[in-house]
Amino acid sequence: MRNFKNLLFVALLLVTATVLGQTKITGTVVDDTNQPLPGASVVVKGTTNGTSTDFDGKFTLTADTNSGTVKVSFIGFESKNVTFSSSKANLGSIQLDEDANSLDEVVVVGKGVIDLAGGRKTPVAVSTIKAAEIQKKIGTQDVTMALVNTPSVYVAGQSGGFGDSRISVRGFDQTNTAFLLNGQPINGMEDGKMYWSNWSGVNDIASAIQIQRGLGASKLAISSVGGTMNFVTKTTDKKEGGSFYAGTANDSYYKTSVSYNTGVNEKGFGASIMLSHWQGDGYNDGSKGQGQTYFISFGYKPNDNHNFNFLITGAPQYHDQNFSKSIATFLDKGLKYNDNWGTYKGEYMSERRNFYHKPVLNLNWDYTISDASSLSTVAYASFGVGGGTGNRGSRVRTADGLIDYDAIYANNATAVDGNFGNSAYITRSSMNNHKWFGVVSNFEHKINEALTWNVGADLRTYYGTHFRQVENLHGLNSWTEDRKLKGTDNIADGTVVAVTATESFDANPWGTMFNSADENQRIDYDNSERISYAGIFTQLEYSKDGLSGFFQGALSSQHHQRFDRYDYEAEHQDSEKVNNVGYNIKLGGAYKFDDNSSFYTNTGYYSRQPYHDNIFNSYNNAINPSSQNEKIFGLEFGYSYSSENFKANVNLYSTSWKDRVDASSRISGGVLTTKETTGQSQYHKGVEVDFIAKVTSSIKLKGFLSVGDWEYVGNVTSRTLDEDRNIIAAPTLVDVDGGKVGDAAQFSTGLGFDYNIFKGLSIDSDYRFYDKLYSNVSAVKENLELPSYGLLDFGVSYKFNLGTEGNKSLSLRANMNNVLDKEYLSELRTNITSGSSDANGTLYKGIDTANEGYFGFGRTWNVSLRYNF
Repeated sequence: MRNFKNLLFVALLLVTATVLGQTKITGTVVDDTNQPLPGASVVVKGTTNGTSTDFDGKFTLTADTNSGTVKVSFIGFESKNVTFSSSKANLGSIQLDEDANSLDEVVVVGKGVIDLAGGRKTPVAVSTIKAAEIQKKIGTQDVTMALVNTPSVYVAGQSGGFGDSRISVRGFDQTNTAFLLNGQPINGMEDGKMYWSNWSGVNDIASAIQIQRGLGASKLAISSVGGTMNFVTKTTDKKEGGSFYAGTANDSYYKTSVSYNTGVNEKGFGASIMLSHWQGDGYNDGSKGQGQTYFISFGYKPNDNHNFNFLITGAPQYHDQNFSKSIATFLDKGLKYNDNWGTYKGEYMSERRNFYHKPVLNLNWDYTISDASSLSTVAYASFGVGGGTGNRGSRVRTADGLIDYDAIYANNATAVDGNFGNSAYITRSSMNNHKWFGVVSNFEHKINEALTWNVGADLRTYYGTHFRQVENLHGLNSWTEDRKLKGTDNIADGTVVAVTATESFDANPWGTMFNSADENQRIDYDNSERISYAGIFTQLEYSKDGLSGFFQGALSSQHHQRFDRYDYEAEHQDSEKVNNVGYNIKLGGAYKFDDNSSFYTNTGYYSRQPYHDNIFNSYNNAINPSSQNEKIFGLEFGYSYSSENFKANVNLYSTSWKDRVDASSRISGGVLTTKETTGQSQYHKGVEVDFIAKVTSSIKLKGFLSVGDWEYVGNVTSRTLDEDRNIIAAPTLVDVDGGKVGDAAQFSTGLGFDYNIFKGLSIDSDYRFYDKLYSNVSAVKENLELPSYGLLDFGVSYKFNLGTEGNKSLSLRANMNNVLDKEYLSELRTNITSGSSDANGTLYKGIDTANEGYFGFGRTWNVSLRYNF
């Protein structure tokens, strides 16, 4: 009996100790607007003891100790560690901040083909900009400007007009950065270029933009020398709702948009639609623009194994362009001066207008085969129609240098029928139409808990057509030119055939979809090309206990053929067929030291096929004997640190690039010339740092630093051509060893802050400084360094939450860019040094004013209102 009492006493002691050692923890998890986060995870650190918040963000959790720490986390937000004790068991309101680089909360269809960083365990150098940030700060700017506060990114060309910007990554231009839309490659198939005016709607339809600098995470055989940029569009929204947006800005700019989501019904169907319109006079003289965006998405999820999403989107637009001019001209006539326009009977008229309409169709299918296997496929198509206008014939200018259309019409009235050889004048359109179809598919299989294998295919076919047509006859009845045929067995070289055009076609992005010149109305040139591409890729990744590693390989074949209907007789219009094989190999590894620190290294080798325009580089069917695969070798190291209040990344990179073909263009006195180089080699190395620090619950600091050393290596062969691709400077061997790569600042740094003053009201500001920026010219040994400059941006936001359910809100936003109205040269297209034969002896901040380029924008502003329901 005594033993039983002793056992009972011991048991009571144990129960009492256990109860006394337990703590009932309570709290509420909210976002930065104090809205509840249902389903957030709350776990006692060091244990598996955890729970989830309810619909109102509330939780109750019993811990087995009197004190400790709980880790609170939610998809798309930064995790937070909160201490508790028996005297502080009610943790109150726990606010989580949005994770700037996370894409987990973004609804992504086609995850297997989009290749976002995070989908692979081994890290890459990455920056992510989400929809809220894009919509908040982009204003009237190109979508490229969303990335200017990230390391090793430089944006130029904005002064050319709406959508004319260019983005460089680690010193590599857009032809050497891969751009993807939901896994669909969107670099131009002919030349690798990006024309952002055709993608102006991305600002409205993107859920997020992720730039992976360097080798990146993509499994495709794509040209990610500088990096890979993924545009993740909105899909069919799960919840019913919508929004209305209205904004205005400097230079008579305004924009409106409306969107609506049906939500997904019980049968798995849903639809989302967005429409917008914008227009403005442009920052510079004669740079008006106008456009629309449409986005329609249909989703269908019949069961847990299949998910389909179909979207169609497009951004028809036109914008009038400003070309580079000498610094002396800008200083004399004003920094906004543009001589590409004039008036006719007092009405505005532009000689240089870009117009385009490119509908894109995209079908994604995600198939969960089993717990271990899945298949993701995207099938896509695009149909681009449009081009750019320019002069043909004898231009007349006013005393101010503008185009004198009144004089042109008067002169044309005496000619009646124009001829390229007489003094008449027309506006022509250089048309660049295409049809592009493709499919990317990726199969993923989880071999075991540590090993995952991917294999897939990338198939594309592209048919492009290029010709010139009359845009405006300016009072003429017709326009006649002489075709000079290439010699064959049947005719002598240079045989002349007259071509007369009697029809004109407006530079209208909507009308041109259904109305362009027939072959008998085409002038100057008329050719097409077919490019077919087939690639396969695979990846094997290991990840266990903080250690990860991967291997990627891709093999591709490209087929090219050109068809010239203008310079050849019918039986000789087809060129020889050209086929090139390329490949890439990437491998890397990472080690996670603890919850806060990790280290990674990646390396890769590319054998990249030349672009079509480098194979056929003489505007005829002759094949460039110098075209060959370019060779790229990259090596990267990185370290990441992440804690509750501080995150930082350090990346080091080295990239060697050989056998490159390059070209740079300039317009002087209205005459376009292009300098081409072959056999070009470059070496880029540098270091990147970025961080985010939460100073208080209301203040967040962020910053970046990029230090690069980008140079040309050895010799190149150089030649110069006119707008019609006639050689005006014969090929010569040039020593460029040690010359600086231009068109991007080799040193950049920035610092910004976000300050939530009180609920709903916040301000933010960013400062960027650029140095070691060199002229945008082809490879030279002595390049011209531009003056350094810094820019300050500022914004303020206020959000009203409407209704009791928190699903309605009204947001106000105001931005001011270049707050200090800094005057600066954003780019130069020449490298004229003082004392050279081209110099005029006058200096601007140490630069001879004979140099041609652009000044950057001065102070600009925009204000917007958004109603969400």
